[in-house]
Amino acid sequence: MQETLEKYIPQASVAAIFQLIKEHKLHLKIVNERVTRHGDYRKMPNGQHQITVNASLNSYRFLITLIHEIAHLVAFKKYGRLIKPHGEEWKFTFQKLMLPFLRPEIFPHQLLPLLALHFKNPKASSDTDTKLSLALKQYDPDNDKNFIFEIPLGGKFRLYNGKIFKRGNKRVKRYECVELATGKMYLFNPNAEVEYIPA
Repeated sequence: MQETLEKYIPQASVAAIFQLIKEHKLHLKIVNERVTRHGDYRKMPNGQHQITVNASLNSYRFLITLIHEIAHLVAFKKYGRLIKPHGEEWKFTFQKLMLPFLRPEIFPHQLLPLLALHFKNPKASSDTDTKLSLALKQYDPDNDKNFIFEIPLGGKFRLYNGKIFKRGNKRVKRYECVELATGKMYLFNPNAEVEYIPA
C-alpha cells in the first residue's frame, strides 16, 4: 500500500497517511476520473470502510481529497451517523486531520497560505474555493481543458467520456448543464475541467 501511495501523494506525507489508513482499517480504491467528484467515502454492506479517489488528480489535490474523505469516516465514528456530511463536526475533524500536513516539506510554499485560509472554514469541496482551485491546477499536467466557469452561457463542452453538454445558468454555487443527447440536467462545480467546443 505504501508503494501505491508514493505514486499519488507527496513523499513526505506517505507514512502518516499509511498510518491513518491502517488505524481506520480503510480500503482505498484509486479509480478512473469522475467529473462530478474527486473522491467519496462509504461504509460497505460488510461493514468495511471504503474510500475512492480519482487517479487523475495531482499529488496535492489527491492528498487533500483523501484526507477530506478520511474526515467523513472519523467524524461519523466519533459523532454518529446523524451528523450532516459537511457540517461542523466534519469541518472540525477535517481541520484537525489536515493540520499536520500543512508543512513546506509536503506542500509548495505558494500553496500554504491559500490552504491555511481554506482550512479556517473548509468547504464541502475545495473546488468551490476558486483561488485554491486555480493554484492547485498549476500542478496538473498540461492539458487543453477549461473550467466550467470559463465556458460561456449556452456554450458546449465535452467530458472525458465523450458526452456533450450545454452550459446553463449558475444555481447558487454550481452550474446547470444539459446533456445534449438525453436532455437531462446536471449540476457541475464551477472548477470542473472540461473540453470546450467552440461554436
